[in-house]
Amino acid sequence: MAVDSSSSTWSQRFEEGLHPAIERFNASIGFDITLLQQDLDGSIAHARMLGSTGVITAEEAEQIVGGLEQVRAEAAAGQFNPGLEDEDVHFAVERRLIALLGPLGKKLHTGRSRNDQVGTDLRLWLRGQIDGIDAAIVRFERALLAQAEAHAEVMIPGYTHLQRAQPIALAHHLLAYVEMAERDRARLRDLRKRVNICPLGAAALAGTPVPIDRRHTAAALGFDDVYANSLDAVSDRDFAVEFSAAASLVMVHLSRLSEEVILWASEEFGFVSLTDRCATGSSLMPQKKNPDVPELVRGKCGRVFGHLQGLLVMIKGLPLAYNKDFQEDKEALFDAVRTTLDCLEAMAILFEEGLSFRPERLEQAVASDFSNATDVADYLVAKGVPFREAYQLVGGLVKGCLQEGILLRQLPLERWQQLHPAFEADIFTAIEPRQVVAARRSEGGTAFAQVRLQLDRAQARLRG
Repeated sequence: MAVDSSSSTWSQRFEEGLHPAIERFNASIGFDITLLQQDLDGSIAHARMLGSTGVITAEEAEQIVGGLEQVRAEAAAGQFNPGLEDEDVHFAVERRLIALLGPLGKKLHTGRSRNDQVGTDLRLWLRGQIDGIDAAIVRFERALLAQAEAHAEVMIPGYTHLQRAQPIALAHHLLAYVEMAERDRARLRDLRKRVNICPLGAAALAGTPVPIDRRHTAAALGFDDVYANSLDAVSDRDFAVEFSAAASLVMVHLSRLSEEVILWASEEFGFVSLTDRCATGSSLMPQKKNPDVPELVRGKCGRVFGHLQGLLVMIKGLPLAYNKDFQEDKEALFDAVRTTLDCLEAMAILFEEGLSFRPERLEQAVASDFSNATDVADYLVAKGVPFREAYQLVGGLVKGCLQEGILLRQLPLERWQQLHPAFEADIFTAIEPRQVVAARRSEGGTAFAQVRLQLDRAQARLRG
């Protein structure tokens, strides 16, 4: 028995319906219903364009628009619930429109294909999500800046190779992540330009003989331009890969900061205390307070990285133009967006109210190591001693202090002068941690004055 073409997506070329298992396997309505609002927006713009070009009458166009808005209202009221038989969001909307308007509803698909339709919907959706992620990054930055402002005079050990290196301003450390976040925002802004190109009107792959106006629909939907090549329009998923790469870098930055918070919250470091708002306990050990937020953020990186790899593998072998493989882009993209947004929100909350820095512990940390050794060498260099000679002298001095179990600041002046006659009493001021930090006045350095400039620039950037 022939398939009823009035209720099926397919033409009368098909004589049998899909096997039930294949119908389930083939359908995307379970996840692409996410694109419902964008599908309605695109369809409304398309209908009005058909009316303006005379492909259908203006009255017919407005009737179709009214029907689409009714679908939107039904969805808002929870009364639009397409099932497996609808296959995807595009056909679900069209089927409901036909039920509402009769034969007139069948005119909506004139001059377009689901191939250019889904590409349009996906770009509209991602464009909005990029804007939402940008706002989430700004909130995260503001949380970091608030902590930096509150601890503008606090120091923290700076590390290389996870070994104490030099004392730095805590605000300087936090501002490094603000700079990473600003690069993330810049990448997303640049990507948004390539997302904001309209494929609608490319039809299945070759364009259409229907006298449509592609730029009319593009302008109505807020696109900056239209695709210049119809084959490229329906087969381009570069933007999905680009987004996943940009999101992966956002997650890298969040994960690096998460790792530091996890270390800082440990008994061994003790640089921060976790509040009850963002930590959990152990079901066995009553003394535990676990850094769940940064641990989960660190763990969720793998999901976003995996989606990037999956999209690359999915696309790499596809001939032009559209292929069903592209159905696999949506769940990856949807989850990458959701995961990135969730992690940005969680990290913003963590820095807003989930942790407290412990200035007294930080002050103790920077005063109890040899991270001022470089400043001893710099002191000698300022007195005319070649750096490499100064470096070797100080290396031997540190070795001796370690053997004696004392710090550089505990050495008497005569010991300094035995090492080199250039040492004077001001060496004790030069190696005091606050002076060590204040001395690094090069642009972008950790000196408190430089950090104040960096803070002001960062705040102005967010206000702008």
